[in-house]
Formats: sequence, C-alpha cells, structure tokens
Amino acid sequence: MIPAIRQLVTHFELAGIASRDGAKAAAFAAQFACKPYGSYDELVEASDVDALYIPLPTGLHKKWIDRALAAGKHVYAEKSIALCEADARDIVARARAQSLVLMEGFMFQYHSQHQQVKALLASGAIGELRHFSSSFGFPPLPDGDFRYDNALGGGVLMDAAGYPVRATHFLLGDEFEVLAAALFHHQTKGTQTYGSAFLANHVGVGASLAFSFDSFYQCRYELVGQVGKLTAERAFTPRPDLSPRLVLETTAGTRVIEAAPDNHFVKAMLKFHASIERADEREALYGEILLQSKSLAAIKQLGLRTTETVQ
Repeated sequence: MIPAIRQLVTHFELAGIASRDGAKAAAFAAQFACKPYGSYDELVEASDVDALYIPLPTGLHKKWIDRALAAGKHVYAEKSIALCEADARDIVARARAQSLVLMEGFMFQYHSQHQQVKALLASGAIGELRHFSSSFGFPPLPDGDFRYDNALGGGVLMDAAGYPVRATHFLLGDEFEVLAAALFHHQTKGTQTYGSAFLANHVGVGASLAFSFDSFYQCRYELVGQVGKLTAERAFTPRPDLSPRLVLETTAGTRVIEAAPDNHFVKAMLKFHASIERADEREALYGEILLQSKSLAAIKQLGLRTTETVQ
C-alpha cells in the first residue's frame, strides 16, 4: 500500500506511520521519509492528517475506526472491515453522518481484468449465466499466526472467505443471498480453517464458494453460461507485473486472453480519493460494506450448524 500511496503524488502525501513500538515506527518511517508516531492515538489525533489506512487485524478495527471517524479522518481499512454485521452498520452510520469515506480493502475488484470479464459477459460470450463458482485458499499458516487468533478476529471466515463473497456481489449484483454454508473448526488451531457457501438469486442462478487456510492454493472464479465458460485464473492476487489469464471456452474452442498487467493497489487508492469528493461514491462504498457483512454473518450462522472439529 505504501508504494501505491507514494506513486500517487498528485493525490496523496504519506504523512506518517504509527506503531505501538516507537523504535519500529522510527525505522519504518525513515525508510519511507515520513513522520514516525509512537502510538496509534498520536496518529489518529494528528491535525495535519486527513485520512488513515488501517491494516490492523479485524478484531481491532471497530475501536480504531471509531476513533478515526471521531477525529474526522477518512478511513481505508483492510478486510474484513468488521467482526459482525452490527459493527458494520455502526461504523457506516458514523461515517455517513460526517460525510467521511469508509472503504473496505478488497482492492482486487479494481484490477482491469474484471472489467474485461464484465465486457465479455455483456457481449454474450458465454450466453445467459447458469452458475458462478469461486475459490480462495492456501496451505496452512504457521502456528501462532494472528489469523488463528479469535480475539483478533481470526478464522477463515473473516479472511479468505471475503474474497469469493465479494466477487459474487461485485460481478453478479446485490440480489444474491446465502442459502447454505459449512465451516470446519480446527480444535488445535482454535478457529475455523476452511468452509464453503452457496448463494443464489431470485431467478435460480447459484454461486458456489470455497475458502480455506488448509488447501492447495486457489485464487479463481468461473462463470458457466448457456453457451460457454469463462475463468479468471488469478482473480484476487495478481502482482502488478503479471498478465493474469482469462480462459474462454465455447464449442468453437478455447481462447486464452492475457489481461494487461495492472496495479490494483493504485486503482483502489484512486477510488478512495475520488470518494472523498463525491457523495455517491461514498454511498456505494457504504453499501458494499453492509452487503458484505450481511453475507458473512449469514455464512457464520448457517456454517456453525455444520461445524466439525479435529484435534
């Protein structure tokens, strides 16, 4: 994120970096030529700071987003932005009341490959949509990783699950609702480590989602239509120098489309900046947060009914 911020010199100035450890803040700030802050409070209260990027674990978001908004700061916070739907509604209401930007860090959706996907869908390349599927998962994390810590909002639901859920709504719209879910609770890790969900809209199109902290690496989505199939092979984490592949399959054959390299970190920051001046942009971001938190809450509620445990 820091390289993206520094690249946009006509939009942002990197003012400072905060850490609970003053020495760490000083070392990091020296690397990026900005001011070190020895506490989060000090940065939140800084009068010459207009906006904050909050990459803290989800379990710490509510406290620091509340404080940032109270100090009149625009906020870009990493996903998942809230532990629960009630917290999401509260922080959105606070931001809306002060006309402040509140943006959740699903930067993948600003990569230009997804606009190519939407254009192909609109052109009828696969015909009417029949099904959507998406998966995001990776091998087990090291023991002690904060993503296993429930006190910090750990677990796969608040992390990897967010990507395919967001992709569903981003590509297909707000009408998709969670109908079923499963979550696997790992007793030794102390949290959910993988799961799945099924969403559908009112006309019968379904979306099958999978997410994991304990699987072969997956980072894709697939749209099956009446006359073809379209796959994004590196949907969520393409490097800025990568040309992600889109694969279009029809009865005429298979077409591999090399999407242009793009920097979705920079694009997300541009969206954040544009939303500062435009109320409609802010409202769209609020709506995304509320819909995302509603879907994750439904997956949690339904998934807990099917939870299994393993030593």
